[in-house]
This record gives sequence, C-alpha cells and structure tokens, in this order.
Amino acid sequence: MPYEEALALQRELAEERRHDRIPDTLLLLQHPAVVTLGVKGDGGRSHVVATPERLAELGISVCETGRGGDVTYHGPGQVVGYPILDLKPDRQDVHRYVRDLESVMIRVCAEYGIEASRIQGLSGTWVGAEKIGAIGVRISRWITSHGFAFNVNTDLSHFQLIVPCGIGDRGVTSLAKLCGRPMPLEEVEAAFVRHVADVFERNVSAQA
Repeated sequence: MPYEEALALQRELAEERRHDRIPDTLLLLQHPAVVTLGVKGDGGRSHVVATPERLAELGISVCETGRGGDVTYHGPGQVVGYPILDLKPDRQDVHRYVRDLESVMIRVCAEYGIEASRIQGLSGTWVGAEKIGAIGVRISRWITSHGFAFNVNTDLSHFQLIVPCGIGDRGVTSLAKLCGRPMPLEEVEAAFVRHVADVFERNVSAQA
C-alpha cells in the first residue's frame, strides 16, 4: 500500500476508534520504497544521505509522517505494523507502550531462534548492534497510530541512503539475513498477530 494511502487510512481508523465505532485494530502492511520523516528536530532531513536525484533514480519517495522519531526507510519485504489502539483506561503510559511494541518484536525474533533485545536510550529492537525493528508512534488523546517496522526480507542496502533513526554508529539487519534464507511474510505476520494480542491482552476477532 502506498505510504500516503496508509497515512490517510490510519487517520480515518484513529477517528473511528476515538468514537468507539471500531475495536482496537492492527494494520500489517508493506509499502513501496519510501523514506519517511518524523517530527523530531528537522524530521530527519539532515539524516537523508542520498541526493533527491539519487532517490528519484531509485524510485524512492520522501514523505512527512506526523509520527515521533527521526528518518527511516520502508520497502517491500518489511512488515510495517500500525496498531490503532485505545490505551484508556489502564495503559496510559507512552514509555510503556513503546516498550510493549519492542516486546512484540523480541518475541517474534525468539520464534526464529534469534535473541533480540533493547538498548538503553534507543528505541526499537536490536540483535547485537544491528537494528531489526524500528518504532515511531503517534498518540493523540490516547489513541495510537503509526507503530513499528520489522525487517524480514528487506533490501538493507536502501538504509545506506539515510542515517537510520539518526543513529550513525550502528547497523541494520533482517530476519532473512539472520536466518540465511528468505522468510515467508505471511508466517511472520501471523506471529505478529499472536504476540500483539498477547502483549496487549486482546483477542483476535478477525483477520483480512
């Protein structure tokens, strides 16, 4: 799904959730190659290494997001998760929410025999010094949007076009790189559904 379309869908669903017209919802998507900018500082513009001409040559667009965090990359082979959740009444803690998203990605990694962890002071999920999952969230009146991006079969060379999340001294990795083979995305998505439901204590009512 094109990034701009997903952005509009999230806004619509967040409004529906705010008025209790839909239940808590998890969107799991892939995007065409895109560099996205957060709201921290200059949004990460200074961390885009590639020239506009180079990005255009590769067919990679640049989009502003409205989420927290710095610059990141989305592309085919990456599972992008957008939880649209109402954190009221008992989960109204932004730091806890980010830690919960990290827990989900750590659990998914564990299913594949990979020991992932947190790094103090840095958001996201890490395998050693390499990030496998990034987090950038928006919470408005305790309704969440945006979320996480988890590298499965992602083209990691595209991260060289930016300084991912503004962190210049660490690398990125993917499930496929760590497992030594391409990974079935639907299987990984199913793992995310299970672990989001577990961590956030929700029941899965439907999957599209």
